[in-house]
Amino acid sequence: MKAAVFVEPGKVEVKEVEKPKIDGENQAIIRVIRASVCGSDLWWFRGIADRESGSLIGHEAIGVVEEVSDDVTDIKPNDFVIVPFTHGCGHCVACINGFEGNCLNQKSGTNGGYQAEYMKYQPVNSGLVKIPGKPEDYTDDQLASLQILSDVMATGYHAALNAEVKPGYTVAVIGDGAVGLAGVIGAKLLGAEKIILLSHHDDRAQLGREFGATDIVSSRDEEAVKNVLSLTKENAGADAVLECVGAESAIEQAGQIARPGAVIGRVGVPHAEPKSNQLFWKNVGLRGGIASVTQPDKEVLLQAVLDGKINPGKVFTKSFDLDHIQDAYEAMSNRDAIKSLIIVNDK
Repeated sequence: MKAAVFVEPGKVEVKEVEKPKIDGENQAIIRVIRASVCGSDLWWFRGIADRESGSLIGHEAIGVVEEVSDDVTDIKPNDFVIVPFTHGCGHCVACINGFEGNCLNQKSGTNGGYQAEYMKYQPVNSGLVKIPGKPEDYTDDQLASLQILSDVMATGYHAALNAEVKPGYTVAVIGDGAVGLAGVIGAKLLGAEKIILLSHHDDRAQLGREFGATDIVSSRDEEAVKNVLSLTKENAGADAVLECVGAESAIEQAGQIARPGAVIGRVGVPHAEPKSNQLFWKNVGLRGGIASVTQPDKEVLLQAVLDGKINPGKVFTKSFDLDHIQDAYEAMSNRDAIKSLIIVNDK
């Protein structure tokens, strides 16, 4: 089968590799319909993080189950499924409490290989999310919105949940990439009345407004802080802040625009820890981390997509076939695309 592999920083390519096989319990072989490039993939593509040359890549997909191991009870062949980037066992303390991304029984090194014609996933019973019907029942736009549920939409929603967004809140979102834009959707789903998106790109700001942002702040640094505060009650700051970048400066800014007692929902993977004590002096909470996918998809996000209530697949501004995987990565690395969709197999 064809699969995308990492060659060296700045270079990925498609190679012929052996198709995966069932070789253990709670496993499924999936024919991938759609995959995508994640912002975190750019770490090793740009040489910021290490990755083994020749390793399979990608951690976001939807597809059709081809085969399952004998012990699988909840999924069967021909089921159309969301394939999460997480691998929660479903029964440990972390999973039971809704933090499947921190599963205590998750095996290391299980992510990779989603950008391929076929992939193996485990644990099936607690991880995969069934989509009603089959791929041909959906338009390409709907498939894009289903695909985004494998990671980014769940991550943006996770930011809003961790920030404890409540109906009527004023929410500020730092980061106008796919995760930040998904955060706007998440804040709206939780009832935010005012959503302030900090964005420096017109196309992303426009999409943010479409998703539910009521205000755009395009200024930077101290001016941005001033402008955000001016949009809040008594200039005190936002009731909740979604930090979807991960840079030290983003956490610092989040603390500056949060009102006393607010909570910052943090899903941008940190490059450095904040050094300021401002969060303490303002009684501002900081929480977040790796998102759960399975539970939010089953309880909220999948139905919202099926009902047409949200259309998060619009963050895919360019699409490619698997043979043009290098172009897909370059488009995101060069900021020519908000997010790259990979069309792997026909419906």
